[in-house]
Amino acid sequence: MALTDEAMDKIKAMIVAGELAPGSRLPKEELLASQLGLSRNSLREAVRALTAMRILVARQGDGTYVSSLEPQLLLESLSFASDVSQGHTALQLFQIRRLLEPAATGMAATLLTPDDLRDLGDILERSKSSATVEDFVAHDITFHARIVEAVGNPVLSMLLRVLSTSTQRVRIVRAGQARRAVAHAHRDHEQILGALRSRDALLAASAATVHITAVEQWLAASLTEAAEAPLAG
Repeated sequence: MALTDEAMDKIKAMIVAGELAPGSRLPKEELLASQLGLSRNSLREAVRALTAMRILVARQGDGTYVSSLEPQLLLESLSFASDVSQGHTALQLFQIRRLLEPAATGMAATLLTPDDLRDLGDILERSKSSATVEDFVAHDITFHARIVEAVGNPVLSMLLRVLSTSTQRVRIVRAGQARRAVAHAHRDHEQILGALRSRDALLAASAATVHITAVEQWLAASLTEAAEAPLAG
């Protein structure tokens, strides 16, 4: 195990054991290094890595603290992995999204307020007049996020945002012939909203499943075509 990894594990072990509580300040560098049996260089590298993971937070001129450790905060650090995901990794992320988002959409059917439903309709109208793929994706993200937020579970909301970031969605829409992909998405969104307006949880979940599965199937087909392309030559 690399020294930095060992240092990270030791700091995380202190947090898990309650020796470092959320919001608490880390001991001075020389003291903590001695306590953990680490070099100060290894400790510094570990602190940098844990700060990037949102486990620790550096306060200028005040030291380093344990973050709030709220799950949604820690999940933010995974967004980059989703941004850069391609191929089978992107497909795997969509498979997870398909397992979670339809269930959340079904739950939202009985929780969305009349104002929420009006807002969702307005979002879809604005998305139809999007001038660019980026504009459409921004409305697409807002539409799905508003539905999931109605469930009232911020961890679920953050997890679903991580599973499908704006960068990933733009890449997929462009790769799938943007005009056709956007037209299909508009159709699917209208079906989801119709089910939500009727307060039909099963229909809403089914509509969301169809919507997400269509993208998943396109990704899978693209991977198959890419794998077979050299054989065709």
